[in-house]
This record gives sequence, structure tokens and C-alpha cells, in this order.
Amino acid sequence: MPTTPVTAILSDFCRGIRYEDLPFEASEVAKHCLMDWLGVTIAGSSEPLAVMLRDEVLADGGVAQATLFGTGQRVTAKQAALVNGAASHALDFDDVHLAMSGHPSVPIWPALLALAEWRGGSGRDVLTAFAAGYEMECRIGMLVMPSHYSTGFHSTGTLGAFGAAAACAHLLGFDSEQWGRTMGIAGAQAAGLKSMFGTMCKPLHAGKAATNGLFAALMAERGFTSNPEVLETVQGFAATQSSGPNVERALAGLGDHYCVRDTLFKYYAACYGTHESINGVFYIKDDHKLRPEDIDRIDLVVPEGHLLMCNIEQPATGLEGKFSLRYAASLAMFEMDAAESRFTNEYVKREDIGAMMQRVHVTPQTGDWERGTRVTVRTRSGATYEEQVNLNIPATDLQDQEAALNSKFVSLTEGLLGRRDAQKLAEQIMILEEEPEVGQMLALATSGSKVA
Repeated sequence: MPTTPVTAILSDFCRGIRYEDLPFEASEVAKHCLMDWLGVTIAGSSEPLAVMLRDEVLADGGVAQATLFGTGQRVTAKQAALVNGAASHALDFDDVHLAMSGHPSVPIWPALLALAEWRGGSGRDVLTAFAAGYEMECRIGMLVMPSHYSTGFHSTGTLGAFGAAAACAHLLGFDSEQWGRTMGIAGAQAAGLKSMFGTMCKPLHAGKAATNGLFAALMAERGFTSNPEVLETVQGFAATQSSGPNVERALAGLGDHYCVRDTLFKYYAACYGTHESINGVFYIKDDHKLRPEDIDRIDLVVPEGHLLMCNIEQPATGLEGKFSLRYAASLAMFEMDAAESRFTNEYVKREDIGAMMQRVHVTPQTGDWERGTRVTVRTRSGATYEEQVNLNIPATDLQDQEAALNSKFVSLTEGLLGRRDAQKLAEQIMILEEEPEVGQMLALATSGSKVA
């Protein structure tokens, strides 16, 4: 039986997407993704890992083609994709999609915007290319999940290389042959390990996926060869990185519903797997007016996959705290939020939070993401309170989502841009389709810039 040409089918579909094809909700959420991505990138640009990478690329030198957000320094497009991509994932505050079990925007936007700034591109061009890259990324996720992730691959790095490459191929207007070469070159570079969670290498995966995807498109443009059947071929991506590729799921409903519509957004600066536990503790604490000293025990019944994703039992650093269910639940009992300032080395080492962590117990449930998390709090007086929290359902009210993301964007960027200019930039993002050249808008996302 002949092998289904998955790479060609997905490439041809993504290549054919036009702005007019995108449903209103898909294009709106794409702009939400940009607002969210740019906010976390600007905020993450001062993180130590971003500073180290920035120093490295500045030491390398190169032709000024694209902007490093936050500082405004100009570097090559591939360097910008690397640094901006890593910065955008540094806070672990960026968006999520369940089809890829990862973070869809952080590999795509840095590559796509660097290319658009260098080569040119309108708002409509960029929104369409983003939707194409996003679709490719998530459809490959449907092909190789769940074994790809459970084996230990960090899908933001692996699938992200394909998403970034597809977005760049779309913006460059590649033909079918060029798309095939681009996907092959991207697949040859796709990498990322979950064993790096809690270290600077996790954000590096996003930056490498972005720069590798851009590199794939640029080399395909030069005629660089690859295997254009990279997804389905013997010893190809699916065969080597999944124990059970699902072609039917990867191609089902192609064109009927765009994956970007189902983006999930973060409102806490930690792994998305901790958010249900944080919310559950918040709800119980607020509803029953509980204080830390009232607590005898907290039980978290979480999707089984969380045990290999965010279950560091004794975090020693702020980065490790972002991947600790016990720390996240304990933090929520003491604080009113879970902002970036709560995930520092000093916070993780607090004795009161450490004592609370000893009272948090994590148990897996089958069914992975579908049923969410059950949080049970028992007090010293013997009372028991329970909350079931499921954050895996995309927002139905896009106006409410935009308002929440706008507030998040301003809070993340006002320190650098000023509140007034941050708000105006957010408003311009939401009319991106009217921009003749996105480079003009991107210039506003740096320190000292002023919005007219």
C-alpha cells in the first residue's frame, strides 16, 4: 500500500491559504497571538538567557536586517529570530495549543517578523503566513502525538521548526517544489528535549526552531536540496519520532477549521500544566477565606502527562519553580497572583512556601488533558474543599479574550515603552491587516520608541 504523501498534502494546503480564506475568528486570534507574543518577548528581552544570546550574536556581527525587540538593536534576520524566539519563551508566559502539546507562536513569529522586516510584507501577508505556519505545526503535531511528547521530545522545538519554515515559505511565495525542500531542511534540524525543562535550554529550543525554520526557507530559495517527503518517508520525521503516526488525524478536516482559532493563552508565568492547580487553589482560598496556616493538606489529581512535564518535586531555582506543581500550588496559597516576580530564586527558597510544599501531594489520572485537574484542600479543622478545573477549552468570547490579553500586554511592556505607548501599540496590532509594511509597526516595540 503506497504511503500517504503527508508532507505534500499539508504543504499544498498551507501554500494555498489566502487572507480571504481565513474566517474572522481565525484572523482575530492570530492578532491575539501576536499581541501576546510581542508582550512576552519585550518582557523577556532582559532575562539573563536573552542577554547572553544577544551578547553572542552582537559579538558575531553581521548585516543589520531585523530588530531585537526591547533593545532596538539591529542584527541579521536569523540572529533576530534566535534571540527574539528565546526571549519570547524565557518567561514561559506564551500561548499553548493542545494539538502540538507545546507553544505555537514562539517559533513562528520571530522567524516570520524578522523575514518581513528584512524582505518586506504587509499586515495581511504576515497574518496569512502565520496562519499557514501554525496549521503546519499543529497538523504535524496531530501526526506524531502523543508518543512524540511522551518519549521526551519538546514539541515547541521540533514541530516549531516546521511551523517557522512554513510561515517563511508562505511569505516568500514559494512554489510546490520549494515548499518540499523547505520542509525537508526544517526536518533535518528539528530538535528539542523535555529533559531541558527548568533550564535556559528550554527557551533556546524556541529560538533555534525559529532561526532553523527561517534558515530552511532561505536555503530552499537558493536551491539547497532535501528529502521533500520528510514527514512520511522511511526513517523520516514521523517514523523516528513517533511510535504511532496518525495520518488520518493529521489530515482530517483540513480547511474546515483553522488550528489558530483554538489557541490557549497563559495568565500565569509558569508551565501551562500548573495553571489548573493554581486556579483551583485560588478558587478554594478565596471562596472559603482560607489562610496558609489553615491548611493541612493539598491534593492535586492531574493529567498523567504532567508528571513528565511539570512535576519537579523540590525546585531549587525560579526556572525550576515554573515546572513544579507543588511549588505552584503552594505559591497560590500565599499570594494573589502568579506573575513572573513569583518565580525567582528567592521566592522558591522561601521557608514558608517550602513548608507548604511538603503538604502538597500529586497523583496522576488517566485521560491526559481532557478532564483537567482536581484540587482538594483539607484544613486543620477537618473541612475539605474541592475544585475541578479544566483550562483546555478555547475562549468563546473573543472580545473578553482581547481585553485580557491587552491588559497582560500593557503590564508586560509599560516599563519599557510607557503605558500610553504600550496601549497604542496594542491597538495597532489589532488592526494589523491595515498595515502596508509591518516593519513600521515593529519599530515601535523598542525602548525609547514613540507611537505617533
